[in-house]
Amino acid sequence: MAQHFPCYSAVIPLLLRQRGGRQEILLHRRHNTGYMDGQWDIAGSGHVEGNETAREALARECAEELGIHVRPEDTEFAHVCHRLGREGDRTYYDLYFFVHAYTGTPAIMEPEKCNGLAWFPLDALPEDMIGFRRLHLHQALSGEYYDELF
Repeated sequence: MAQHFPCYSAVIPLLLRQRGGRQEILLHRRHNTGYMDGQWDIAGSGHVEGNETAREALARECAEELGIHVRPEDTEFAHVCHRLGREGDRTYYDLYFFVHAYTGTPAIMEPEKCNGLAWFPLDALPEDMIGFRRLHLHQALSGEYYDELF
């Protein structure tokens, strides 16, 4: 019997705010993870675990990584990317959601995996931000719901 190809799902919360007439997004700098360490990534992202929905995973990851409370009903689907693994990388479905409300103040809750947390204006994202995250952020903001990376 043929086995189905395994792939992973990740959730990425788009935490946006207005400040000084500019829209900003919360990013964290990856550290000691073995994947794109030293680069800025969208804060609060993580894997969907067994027996949970993507929105439940998003709420859990925001609590675990940022110390904030997000209700699944306060999120809105924004974008999905089917990222094909090459040369031994994993294949992913990256699910992006706008977070419209949360309680608490974002903080680094996993200092062993993250050594920076900051708000960046959307028109001045850091040069060392993960390239495909930057692309998908712009696609989500412009209403593009689907992308594929090979």
